Amino acid sequence: MTALGWCSWERAPFAPPPPRISKGITMSAIKISPSILSADMANLARDLDRISCADYIHVDVMDGHFVPNLSYGTAIVKACKSTTDIPLDVHLMISNPDDTVDWYIDAGADLITVHYEASTHLHRTICHIKDRGCKAGVVLNPATPVSVLEDILDDLDMVLLMSVNPGFGGQKFIPRTLDKLRRLSAMCREHGVNPLIEVDGGIGSGNAEEVAAAGATVLVAGSAVFGASDPAAAVEAIRHAGELGYAKIGA
Repeated sequence: MTALGWCSWERAPFAPPPPRISKGITMSAIKISPSILSADMANLARDLDRISCADYIHVDVMDGHFVPNLSYGTAIVKACKSTTDIPLDVHLMISNPDDTVDWYIDAGADLITVHYEASTHLHRTICHIKDRGCKAGVVLNPATPVSVLEDILDDLDMVLLMSVNPGFGGQKFIPRTLDKLRRLSAMCREHGVNPLIEVDGGIGSGNAEEVAAAGATVLVAGSAVFGASDPAAAVEAIRHAGELGYAKIGA
Protein backbone atom coordinates (compact mmCIF):
# COMPACT_ATOMS: atom_id res chain seq x y z
CA MET A 1 0.00 0.00 0.00
CA THR A 2 1.31 3.41 -0.88
CA ALA A 3 1.32 6.48 1.31
CA LEU A 4 -1.68 7.69 -0.71
CA GLY A 5 -3.81 4.68 0.19
CA TRP A 6 -4.85 1.61 -1.74
CA CYS A 7 -4.62 3.12 -5.19
CA SER A 8 -1.25 3.55 -6.79
CA TRP A 9 -0.88 5.18 -10.18
CA GLU A 10 1.75 6.10 -12.72
CA ARG A 11 1.94 9.46 -14.37
CA ALA A 12 0.81 9.19 -17.98
CA PRO A 13 3.60 9.82 -20.47
CA PHE A 14 3.69 13.42 -21.68
CA ALA A 15 2.06 13.82 -25.09
CA PRO A 16 3.23 16.96 -26.87
CA PRO A 17 0.53 18.99 -28.62
CA PRO A 18 0.20 18.44 -32.37
CA PRO A 19 2.32 20.78 -34.49
CA ARG A 20 0.60 23.92 -35.68
CA ILE A 21 -0.44 24.03 -39.30
CA SER A 22 1.31 27.09 -40.64
CA LYS A 23 0.54 27.39 -44.31
CA GLY A 24 -2.23 29.66 -45.49
CA ILE A 25 -3.11 32.16 -48.18
CA THR A 26 -1.55 31.29 -51.53
CA MET A 27 -0.52 33.60 -54.36
CA SER A 28 -3.34 32.23 -56.53
CA ALA A 29 -6.10 34.63 -57.56
CA ILE A 30 -8.57 31.96 -56.43
CA LYS A 31 -8.71 31.18 -52.73
CA ILE A 32 -10.18 28.01 -51.24
CA SER A 33 -11.98 28.00 -47.89
CA PRO A 34 -12.93 24.43 -46.87
CA SER A 35 -15.97 24.30 -44.59
CA ILE A 36 -15.34 22.29 -41.46
CA LEU A 37 -19.09 21.67 -41.25
CA SER A 38 -18.21 18.60 -43.34
CA ALA A 39 -15.13 17.67 -41.31
CA ASP A 40 -14.90 14.93 -38.69
CA MET A 41 -15.29 16.87 -35.44
CA ALA A 42 -13.79 13.98 -33.47
CA ASN A 43 -10.63 14.29 -35.56
CA LEU A 44 -10.61 18.00 -36.30
CA ALA A 45 -6.84 18.51 -35.92
CA ARG A 46 -6.23 15.65 -38.36
CA ASP A 47 -8.67 17.06 -40.89
CA LEU A 48 -7.17 20.54 -40.63
CA ASP A 49 -3.75 19.06 -41.27
CA ARG A 50 -5.10 17.36 -44.39
CA ILE A 51 -6.12 20.74 -45.86
CA SER A 52 -2.98 22.69 -44.97
CA CYS A 53 -2.86 23.90 -48.58
CA ALA A 54 -6.11 25.83 -48.09
CA ASP A 55 -6.23 29.64 -47.94
CA TYR A 56 -8.91 29.94 -45.27
CA ILE A 57 -10.82 27.69 -42.89
CA HIS A 58 -14.56 28.29 -43.21
CA VAL A 59 -16.40 28.03 -39.89
CA ASP A 60 -20.21 27.92 -40.15
CA VAL A 61 -21.87 29.07 -36.93
CA MET A 62 -25.59 28.23 -36.81
CA ASP A 63 -27.96 29.09 -33.99
CA GLY A 64 -31.03 26.97 -34.77
CA HIS A 65 -33.07 30.17 -35.10
CA PHE A 66 -31.85 32.14 -38.11
CA VAL A 67 -31.25 28.79 -39.84
CA PRO A 68 -32.92 25.46 -38.98
CA ASN A 69 -29.78 23.80 -37.68
CA LEU A 70 -27.30 24.01 -34.81
CA SER A 71 -23.57 23.69 -35.41
CA TYR A 72 -20.97 24.96 -32.95
CA GLY A 73 -19.73 28.06 -31.20
CA THR A 74 -16.60 29.72 -29.95
CA ALA A 75 -15.03 26.50 -28.65
CA ILE A 76 -14.50 25.26 -32.20
CA VAL A 77 -13.09 28.62 -33.30
CA LYS A 78 -10.63 28.48 -30.39
CA ALA A 79 -9.73 24.87 -31.22
CA CYS A 80 -9.00 25.78 -34.84
CA LYS A 81 -6.97 28.82 -33.79
CA SER A 82 -4.83 26.70 -31.47
CA THR A 83 -4.16 24.19 -34.22
CA THR A 84 -3.62 26.19 -37.40
CA ASP A 85 -2.26 29.50 -38.63
CA ILE A 86 -4.58 29.38 -41.64
CA PRO A 87 -6.93 32.40 -41.35
CA LEU A 88 -10.36 31.63 -39.93
CA ASP A 89 -13.28 32.71 -42.09
CA VAL A 90 -16.20 32.72 -39.63
CA HIS A 91 -19.68 32.81 -41.14
CA LEU A 92 -22.30 33.79 -38.57
CA MET A 93 -25.66 32.31 -39.53
CA ILE A 94 -27.26 33.72 -36.42
CA SER A 95 -29.94 36.17 -35.38
CA ASN A 96 -28.83 39.42 -33.74
CA PRO A 97 -25.10 39.04 -34.51
CA ASP A 98 -24.32 42.23 -32.55
CA ASP A 99 -25.00 40.29 -29.34
CA THR A 100 -22.23 37.74 -29.86
CA VAL A 101 -19.85 38.95 -32.56
CA ASP A 102 -17.23 39.92 -29.97
CA TRP A 103 -17.17 36.33 -28.72
CA TYR A 104 -15.92 35.14 -32.10
CA ILE A 105 -13.40 37.94 -32.47
CA ASP A 106 -12.00 37.09 -29.03
CA ALA A 107 -11.94 33.39 -29.96
CA GLY A 108 -9.64 34.12 -32.89
CA ALA A 109 -11.68 34.84 -36.01
CA ASP A 110 -9.67 36.60 -38.73
CA LEU A 111 -12.67 37.46 -40.90
CA ILE A 112 -16.33 37.54 -39.87
CA THR A 113 -19.31 37.65 -42.19
CA VAL A 114 -22.81 38.49 -40.97
CA HIS A 115 -26.06 38.08 -42.84
CA TYR A 116 -27.75 41.13 -44.28
CA GLU A 117 -31.07 39.51 -43.40
CA ALA A 118 -30.14 39.17 -39.71
CA SER A 119 -28.51 42.55 -39.08
CA THR A 120 -30.67 45.44 -37.96
CA HIS A 121 -27.83 47.98 -37.93
CA LEU A 122 -25.50 46.58 -40.56
CA HIS A 123 -23.18 49.56 -40.93
CA ARG A 124 -22.63 49.75 -37.18
CA THR A 125 -21.93 46.01 -37.02
CA ILE A 126 -19.39 46.12 -39.86
CA CYS A 127 -17.63 49.15 -38.35
CA HIS A 128 -17.46 47.47 -34.95
CA ILE A 129 -15.91 44.30 -36.35
CA LYS A 130 -13.28 46.30 -38.22
CA ASP A 131 -12.59 48.51 -35.20
CA ARG A 132 -11.80 45.31 -33.30
CA GLY A 133 -9.07 44.53 -35.85
CA CYS A 134 -10.99 41.82 -37.71
CA LYS A 135 -11.95 41.83 -41.39
CA ALA A 136 -15.67 42.12 -42.01
CA GLY A 137 -18.10 41.03 -44.68
CA VAL A 138 -21.79 40.62 -45.50
CA VAL A 139 -23.64 37.48 -46.56
CA LEU A 140 -26.64 37.43 -48.89
CA ASN A 141 -29.12 34.57 -49.00
CA PRO A 142 -30.13 33.28 -52.45
CA ALA A 143 -33.30 35.40 -52.64
CA THR A 144 -31.63 38.64 -51.49
CA PRO A 145 -30.57 40.91 -54.39
CA VAL A 146 -27.08 42.41 -54.52
CA SER A 147 -28.65 45.88 -54.80
CA VAL A 148 -29.08 45.94 -51.00
CA LEU A 149 -25.29 46.39 -50.74
CA GLU A 150 -25.29 49.72 -52.57
CA ASP A 151 -24.69 51.80 -49.43
CA ILE A 152 -22.37 49.39 -47.57
CA LEU A 153 -20.20 47.90 -50.33
CA ASP A 154 -17.38 50.41 -49.92
CA ASP A 155 -16.91 49.33 -46.29
CA LEU A 156 -16.64 45.58 -46.88
CA ASP A 157 -13.63 43.28 -46.99
CA MET A 158 -15.78 40.45 -48.33
CA VAL A 159 -19.18 39.73 -49.84
CA LEU A 160 -20.39 36.15 -49.45
CA LEU A 161 -23.13 34.93 -51.78
CA MET A 162 -24.99 31.85 -50.64
CA SER A 163 -25.48 29.50 -53.58
CA VAL A 164 -27.70 27.21 -51.48
CA ASN A 165 -30.22 28.01 -48.78
CA PRO A 166 -28.19 28.18 -45.57
CA GLY A 167 -28.42 25.66 -42.78
CA PHE A 168 -27.26 22.34 -44.18
CA GLY A 169 -24.28 20.99 -46.11
CA GLY A 170 -24.40 18.83 -49.22
CA GLN A 171 -26.99 20.88 -51.14
CA LYS A 172 -26.98 21.50 -54.90
CA PHE A 173 -25.65 24.75 -56.34
CA ILE A 174 -28.36 27.23 -57.38
CA PRO A 175 -27.51 28.13 -61.02
CA ARG A 176 -28.84 31.69 -60.96
CA THR A 177 -26.04 32.50 -58.51
CA LEU A 178 -23.87 33.00 -61.61
CA ASP A 179 -25.92 35.99 -62.78
CA LYS A 180 -25.90 37.34 -59.25
CA LEU A 181 -22.10 37.10 -59.22
CA ARG A 182 -21.88 39.04 -62.46
CA ARG A 183 -24.12 41.79 -61.09
CA LEU A 184 -22.04 41.99 -57.92
CA SER A 185 -18.79 42.16 -59.89
CA ALA A 186 -20.20 44.98 -62.01
CA MET A 187 -21.30 46.86 -58.88
CA CYS A 188 -17.80 46.54 -57.41
CA ARG A 189 -16.30 47.99 -60.59
CA GLU A 190 -18.76 50.89 -60.49
CA HIS A 191 -17.78 51.62 -56.88
CA GLY A 192 -14.07 51.20 -57.56
CA VAL A 193 -13.71 48.61 -54.80
CA ASN A 194 -12.29 45.11 -54.77
CA PRO A 195 -13.66 43.06 -51.86
CA LEU A 196 -13.19 39.32 -51.77
CA ILE A 197 -16.21 37.69 -53.41
CA GLU A 198 -16.97 34.37 -51.77
CA VAL A 199 -19.48 31.73 -52.85
CA ASP A 200 -20.75 29.06 -50.46
CA GLY A 201 -22.83 26.02 -51.35
CA GLY A 202 -22.56 23.17 -53.80
CA ILE A 203 -19.04 24.08 -54.94
CA GLY A 204 -16.67 21.47 -56.35
CA SER A 205 -14.16 21.01 -59.13
CA GLY A 206 -17.02 20.45 -61.57
CA ASN A 207 -18.43 23.99 -61.30
CA ALA A 208 -15.55 26.04 -59.84
CA GLU A 209 -14.50 27.21 -63.30
CA GLU A 210 -17.83 28.81 -64.18
CA VAL A 211 -18.23 30.25 -60.68
CA ALA A 212 -14.82 31.94 -60.86
CA ALA A 213 -15.46 33.11 -64.42
CA ALA A 214 -18.57 34.89 -63.10
CA GLY A 215 -16.50 36.79 -60.53
CA ALA A 216 -15.93 34.68 -57.42
CA THR A 217 -12.48 34.84 -55.84
CA VAL A 218 -13.04 32.67 -52.74
CA LEU A 219 -14.69 29.26 -53.04
CA VAL A 220 -16.16 27.48 -50.02
CA ALA A 221 -16.25 23.71 -50.36
CA GLY A 222 -17.32 21.25 -47.70
CA SER A 223 -18.26 17.74 -48.76
CA ALA A 224 -16.28 18.11 -52.00
CA VAL A 225 -13.14 18.44 -49.86
CA PHE A 226 -13.71 16.43 -46.70
CA GLY A 227 -15.65 13.73 -48.53
CA ALA A 228 -12.71 13.12 -50.86
CA SER A 229 -10.16 10.38 -50.27
CA ASP A 230 -7.44 13.03 -50.56
CA PRO A 231 -8.76 16.36 -49.23
CA ALA A 232 -5.59 18.27 -50.17
CA ALA A 233 -5.83 17.06 -53.77
CA ALA A 234 -9.52 18.09 -53.79
CA VAL A 235 -8.55 21.60 -52.64
CA GLU A 236 -6.00 21.88 -55.43
CA ALA A 237 -8.42 20.51 -58.04
CA ILE A 238 -11.04 23.11 -57.08
CA ARG A 239 -8.40 25.85 -57.09
CA HIS A 240 -7.12 24.78 -60.53
CA ALA A 241 -10.63 24.78 -61.98
CA GLY A 242 -11.24 28.19 -60.45
CA GLU A 243 -8.02 29.56 -61.95
CA LEU A 244 -9.16 28.41 -65.40
CA GLY A 245 -12.37 30.37 -64.91
CA TYR A 246 -10.58 33.43 -63.54
CA ALA A 247 -8.36 33.48 -66.65
CA LYS A 248 -11.48 33.90 -68.79
CA ILE A 249 -12.45 37.20 -67.15
CA GLY A 250 -11.85 39.96 -69.67
CA ALA A 251 -10.56 37.48 -72.25
